[in-house]
Amino acid sequence: MLDDEKADKEITAIPDHRLLKETARQVRLDIVEMLFRASSGHLGGSLSAADILVALFFGEMRAHAGDPCWIDRDRFILSKGHGAPAYYAVLVRLGYFPREELLTLRQFGSILQGHPDSGCTPGVEIPTGSLGQGLSIANGLALAARLNGHASRIYALLGDGEVQEGQIWEAAMTAAHYGLDNLVGILDRNRLQIDGHTAEVMSIEPLADKWKAFGWHTLEVDGHDIPQLLAAFTACKEVKGRPSMIIAHTVKGKGVSIFEGQKKYHGTAPNPEEYQQAVKELGG
Repeated sequence: MLDDEKADKEITAIPDHRLLKETARQVRLDIVEMLFRASSGHLGGSLSAADILVALFFGEMRAHAGDPCWIDRDRFILSKGHGAPAYYAVLVRLGYFPREELLTLRQFGSILQGHPDSGCTPGVEIPTGSLGQGLSIANGLALAARLNGHASRIYALLGDGEVQEGQIWEAAMTAAHYGLDNLVGILDRNRLQIDGHTAEVMSIEPLADKWKAFGWHTLEVDGHDIPQLLAAFTACKEVKGRPSMIIAHTVKGKGVSIFEGQKKYHGTAPNPEEYQQAVKELGG
């Protein structure tokens, strides 16, 4: 493919951080709307991941809805598959499917399942939802890209409760062993899982030291700070011979005061009163 043709297939990074932040606000509004209409879904972890996904898809990744099978596209794996509402709200803004589909979340026959399904949803690379498996899948994609000489970079978003799974650490060893420098993991470190605080359910600290000990280039950022996230993605591209992990410190339920830091909203949709307050706080 000629360079100018390749450029046409890449999403142009949005240079205005304020515009990215505004996009994240709109994504949060869509998340609340989707879950309210569905009366079901995972609210807290979708809201905590919104800034990460916006920064990644609009400011870093090379992909294009017009040619979703472009061989050199970057790939994204939502290992924490329950965060699908945030993923869908981003994909619709990239043109992968019509906006009205957002309001069919979790309905029978909808293209938007409760967890990502590549057989249903345009733009989704791999079905996910069984926690612990996404990083292994990302390893395979990264290895394949290298063996085939493709320029693709692979990004995987993990939940912090998810890294209690043993398979995550097997995948961590594998990625380091094969020196997968085209692989970037992003950890949504909101400190809450369905059963409560990660520190109480199964402590994962010292988290950064663990990833470093497993041979990963490791950074820590504010997961709601767009410039920090973009700088981290840029820094990871300079790393050679080992994978990178970005630990993004976030707030579960970010953006709506009644949801923030509350474990009950891990998998709970807003009721009418909560919905109204959320829309008001998000400026909808």
